[in-house]
Amino acid sequence: MEKDHLSRKLAVILHADVVGSTSLVQQNETLAHERIQAAFHHFSETIKTYGGITRELRGDALVAEFERASDAVPAALAFQVLNEEFNYKLDDDIQPQLRIGISLGEVIIADNTITGAGVVLAQRLEQLADTGGVVVQGSISETVPTRMPFDFESLGDQMLKGFDQPVRAFSVRLQPGKELPPPEFIAAPQSAESESLQLPDKPSIAVLPFTNLSGDTEQDCFVDGMTNEIITGLSRVPDLFVVANNSTMVYKGRAVNIKEVGREQGVRYVLEGSIRKAGNQIRVSAQLIDAASGLHVWADRYQRELNDIFAVQDEITQRVVVELQVKLVTGEGTRLWATGTNNVEAWELAIRSQPLVASLVREDGMAGRQLLGRALELDNNYPAAWTMLGWIYFHESVWKWVPDPEKSMQKAFEAAQKALSADAQYPDGYSLLGIIYMVRGDTNQAIAMNEKAVELAPSDSQVLAFLGNVLIDSGRVREGIQKMQRAIRLCPFPPAWYLTVLGAGFHLNGDNEAAISALEQATEREPDSVLSRLWLASAFVEMGRLDDARAVLKTGIDIEPAFDVMSWANSFSSKSHMRLKDNLLAAGFPE
Repeated sequence: MEKDHLSRKLAVILHADVVGSTSLVQQNETLAHERIQAAFHHFSETIKTYGGITRELRGDALVAEFERASDAVPAALAFQVLNEEFNYKLDDDIQPQLRIGISLGEVIIADNTITGAGVVLAQRLEQLADTGGVVVQGSISETVPTRMPFDFESLGDQMLKGFDQPVRAFSVRLQPGKELPPPEFIAAPQSAESESLQLPDKPSIAVLPFTNLSGDTEQDCFVDGMTNEIITGLSRVPDLFVVANNSTMVYKGRAVNIKEVGREQGVRYVLEGSIRKAGNQIRVSAQLIDAASGLHVWADRYQRELNDIFAVQDEITQRVVVELQVKLVTGEGTRLWATGTNNVEAWELAIRSQPLVASLVREDGMAGRQLLGRALELDNNYPAAWTMLGWIYFHESVWKWVPDPEKSMQKAFEAAQKALSADAQYPDGYSLLGIIYMVRGDTNQAIAMNEKAVELAPSDSQVLAFLGNVLIDSGRVREGIQKMQRAIRLCPFPPAWYLTVLGAGFHLNGDNEAAISALEQATEREPDSVLSRLWLASAFVEMGRLDDARAVLKTGIDIEPAFDVMSWANSFSSKSHMRLKDNLLAAGFPE
């Protein structure tokens, strides 16, 4: 049974490693970790742009898979150029630099964990590379088309640890005076939901990631933050259908066809734009396009001082609402921007913390907490910062990152209350409060808080997904599944946790085939996810596939060796988690 789920194939594998990571951490652990994570985030985005898949991120190493060497090599060189520019702007010695190795070989994929000789070979080749360099296997150099402007310098036959035969290795560089070729890989985001999406019965819109024209990659976070503010502001409007940020970010850095975006996301309108930030000045361009015809509905340009960024966000959001002939139930003068601060520095700190809060990695959470603490020092009435800080405390408690989990849960509760004290109409604060009530076993309050969040932000996929989560946990499984499906319609390329919750709902509703499908997608999108694997193992148990259940659990234990599953399951009061616990015991998990 176990062998049936091993996928063997020939693939191009990229292995990257941070040079001297221990030395960087010794200088400043928090800052080093933050910069390494930022480097890997940028690399993952580059990999995606060139058609690759980041399979694993482990501490100071990254493993990615490509179908073609002609995608992998330019992706590696493009990142090295990007990373050199990023490090050049830093004023200290904490500058993550990578070595990269690329091989062609057979790999084994099981539960999205990639192993095999191809991975080991890529790692060995990476160790031959200079700092900031790229080394490839001989077969890779032969596969890359000669039209590409690369020089391959032979390193001779290398005897590599673990290999009986010598391996031809080449160092690869961009030819002097030449430019990196643009990505040849062009593909639309794929999901089962996006293949046959119908237009909603209300005005529908997708906001594409605004383009950073500053010539400074450090401004990407600022630009992405503004894009997300506009999306979140629009999602507050009851009569709009707004695709989630998670779905539209797949277009970042890509030349797109607006009509195709409309079809892929299932919307009538697309908003796109660009931002140039220089010193205290910003210039923003935005245009609203009818995706069916490709014609511009509206376009405008804004030249302002940096402190006016929130006003610009408001004006763009308001103009979209007017052009789509949607009424604001709270009046034309109501501010729509999402996070609730007038302090630009605090806003930027909160933006930088967002991926750290979402990663569910302890070290990321600690780094995010420092950023949010600084943001709240600048603006103590900042609801978004309080809410994100609350989520970090929540994760500390649920995942047992601290000796006193209940103390952290109480801090999460207090942070949610402070967010709502700062803004009683802030939906995300109600979502957090509702999830805390869910964990504490107060089902009625959990549902009430999350229903309030959906009332305030009816087109926000995340608050809808939280409601679906609470309904499933409380036993109203079919309602919860419907909410999760609605959330995924609003976010056709959903985050892994949406699929995990949906899979758990299917499982609890007795549809284990649908559960396994959703949960396997979740583990594919988030290879380091333990939670999706727990539910997947439970579904396998009920299908009588004990070998598969044990294999999934083993992978989960390898990811989080110190994670106490039984203690975690016992921390919840719902019957669903008791059922999960029983199934894990049946699969042989130690009590």
